[in-house]
Amino acid sequence: MSPARIAGALCVVAGIVLLALGYRASTAPLEQVSEAITGRFTDRTTWLFVLGGAAVLGGLFLALFVSRK
Repeated sequence: MSPARIAGALCVVAGIVLLALGYRASTAPLEQVSEAITGRFTDRTTWLFVLGGAAVLGGLFLALFVSRK
């Protein structure tokens, strides 16, 4: 397995962890109150979702489309 595929797999795993943390943070009672009042999630929760999604997409790209050398 090439180093790029290993790095891609690690990025996918890290992204899934970040997405899970973002989901858990979004269901917290204080986050629910904040979202009900302001209509949006806190910055921390939003960044967890954004970085998690980017890590999953980047990891998939590395694992699937980077050529072996």
